[in-house]
Amino acid sequence: MPEGDTVWRTARQLQDALAGRVLTRSDFRVPRYATVSLAGRAVAEAISRGKHLLIRVDGDVTVHTHLKMDGSWRISPASAYPLRDHRIRLVLANETWQAVGQQLGIVEVIRTSRESQAVGHLGPDLLGPDWDQAEAVRRLAAAPDRAIGEALMDQRNLAGIGNVYKAEILFLRGLSPWRPAGEVTAMTDVVELARRLLAANKERVGHVTTGNPARGAQNWVYGRAGRPCRRCGTLISRADQGPATEERVTFWCPRCQPA
Repeated sequence: MPEGDTVWRTARQLQDALAGRVLTRSDFRVPRYATVSLAGRAVAEAISRGKHLLIRVDGDVTVHTHLKMDGSWRISPASAYPLRDHRIRLVLANETWQAVGQQLGIVEVIRTSRESQAVGHLGPDLLGPDWDQAEAVRRLAAAPDRAIGEALMDQRNLAGIGNVYKAEILFLRGLSPWRPAGEVTAMTDVVELARRLLAANKERVGHVTTGNPARGAQNWVYGRAGRPCRRCGTLISRADQGPATEERVTFWCPRCQPA
């Protein structure tokens, strides 16, 4: 699933292509909104909220989308070849650009004044202008018995962390994914590291946490199960974590991140 930095960058691309321009076409390829047309309305702005995208249109209208596991937005000239791909869920176009949303996990039209119904449950946004470190720490500490690996992935605590950053942050802080959140004595440092990692990567494609962007060298533990730890040589472990039906795979070094 694309993480907060990827969604932030996508929002900026949508902002550059759509904001301040009048839509000449809107094509919702989902049954509920198949008859909705936003043509003739100007796009005010496109922003990210954690892993959610909000495209605000004149008239108290917001197009709310979420990439989920496989979604993406592609920007191309408005004169590009007609779009017939069955994976397309939404097209928004003006005289210059067209934005095409493929395999979007969520597509809905809501009132801008009621956006809280869609994203109000989210915790502080790691890349948002209203980032609140103290509130994120408070939310993480509110369930002291919960495994820190699960707590960091819960968007109600802080918004933007996905599976890659969860694994990398915990490695860099020397924390087992299964350590109870209440036993993490430096939660402020964990949260600040998360913010710094997302901020460092928001301008580029991919997630680099080692400082080395070379292919295969970008991450410490994520995706490296069975391979030697870059620090101590111990083989990286992998297991599912989380409640039934919501498990996510996690990676860790048994020696650098003792249980």
